[in-house]
Amino acid sequence: MAQVTAADVPAPASTTRSQPVRRRSLNERKRSRTGLLFVLPFAVVFLAFLVAPLLYAFYLSLYSKGLATGVVFAGLKNYQTAFTDPSFLKGVWFVVRFALVLIPVQMFVSLALALVLDSLTTRFARFARLMIFLPYAIPAVIGALMWGFLYSPTFGPMQQIANVFGAQAPFLLDPDHVFGGLMNVVTWQWAGYYMIIIFAALRGIDSSIYEAARIDGASSWQIAFRVKVPMISSALLLILVFALIGTLQFFTEPQALRLISNGTITPDFTPNIYAFSQAFAYANFNYASAISFSLGIVVFIAVYIFLFATRKRGSIA
Repeated sequence: MAQVTAADVPAPASTTRSQPVRRRSLNERKRSRTGLLFVLPFAVVFLAFLVAPLLYAFYLSLYSKGLATGVVFAGLKNYQTAFTDPSFLKGVWFVVRFALVLIPVQMFVSLALALVLDSLTTRFARFARLMIFLPYAIPAVIGALMWGFLYSPTFGPMQQIANVFGAQAPFLLDPDHVFGGLMNVVTWQWAGYYMIIIFAALRGIDSSIYEAARIDGASSWQIAFRVKVPMISSALLLILVFALIGTLQFFTEPQALRLISNGTITPDFTPNIYAFSQAFAYANFNYASAISFSLGIVVFIAVYIFLFATRKRGSIA
């Protein structure tokens, strides 16, 4: 009869499987620590330069400062004042009207450019993409000042060309034309950026879908508007959200053009300019903080309504 030794007895399953499990858990912990180390610099900057200032601004919005009373707790009084302030409401109404006109124009220009460039396969298409995207790479302040020079009624090229024909060029920053003048600046600045997003979405579509559409007898126009556009609806909705948020927070371009607008762009032209004026022209930081958060509430409600409406129709997953 063969003798059974200890070496012939198999080890318990728990002891043989515990080591790989422990090694796996140790590796996962090391990976998580490594990931946290990479995220930590961003988290510190995010907390220090975004979260902390927002909390401090919200703290300021709950107080009011007077010559006789000093700094006292006001609660939501500043917010009640903001939503009944004619200057704030006028600025909100302007950016809402501006968004209703600007965003469709931007979307049409960006979509048209992306569709044209997507159909081209020459080297000119690459150069054109770069030139169309270039305005976005220019700082918004520099771009606004450049357009202010072009709009100038005294030394701008528009007036010089009009002088050749003995005419008077319209000043696109006067009360009758400031809406279109600012819309032109913003469209020039952002259409290239939105075009790149749409163009990237178009490049992600399988080319076999186009071939199948051509076999079915679809023309180039039908492929563009019945195949391409529906398949990039998610990218278009993303751009709409970006444009809506950015337009409601309109600040840089009118602020840069304010000095050359001859009084057309007032301190309450937009809500952000109004908050800036209250803070740095009148040192009313408490009310300026309340205006900023009130604008944030308006932006949040507008974006939420838009997303809810599109999701209800099944446009957004």
